[in-house]
Amino acid sequence: MKSSVLHVVVAEASVIIRSGMVAALKRLSEPSVQAVEITSAESLRTCMQGHQPDIVIVNPNLGGWFNLEEMKTTWAGATTKYVALLCAMTDTGLLKGYDDTISLYDDLPTLSRKLIALTDLYPDEGDETEALSQREKEIICCVVRGMTNKEIAEKLCLSVHTVITHRRNIARKLQIHSPAGLTIYAIVNKLVELNEVKL
Repeated sequence: MKSSVLHVVVAEASVIIRSGMVAALKRLSEPSVQAVEITSAESLRTCMQGHQPDIVIVNPNLGGWFNLEEMKTTWAGATTKYVALLCAMTDTGLLKGYDDTISLYDDLPTLSRKLIALTDLYPDEGDETEALSQREKEIICCVVRGMTNKEIAEKLCLSVHTVITHRRNIARKLQIHSPAGLTIYAIVNKLVELNEVKL
């Protein structure tokens, strides 16, 4: 199992939103979070050089100082996950490379579930359905409906690479390696109705 403490960076220009997110993260009982507030691209680069966080939560509308593709290229070997912090209306095109999103309206249990799912902090706990993150369940439903990786990425505002990673994790967790097997799993576990299945 990974360390039970998540190292999280919150990159946001607004002190109220940034400090509020950090306060919410510190209130979580699980996972335990160490959070750092970042206000500039320079500070983020310095933080990434010093120690690579588990998760970077960043406002995708930061006026151009944050470039997700550049960060992922520079820190290609890192396991850092990037989460879009949704504070206002956001163009879905800006969300494509992110691993997930967090909204100002998410409650603490939702925030906790998303962080745990992003980091596979507790991979062996619970039954098969519980071991899947909400995002993985959404992806299973899309696969069962006959969608391609590209279509799934567009629908869920993810990159194709992230969809492929989720599908690999689903196959590992469930030991199911075919769309037909996922279809049976989804029907049995009531993730989809029979009439939603693309034959």
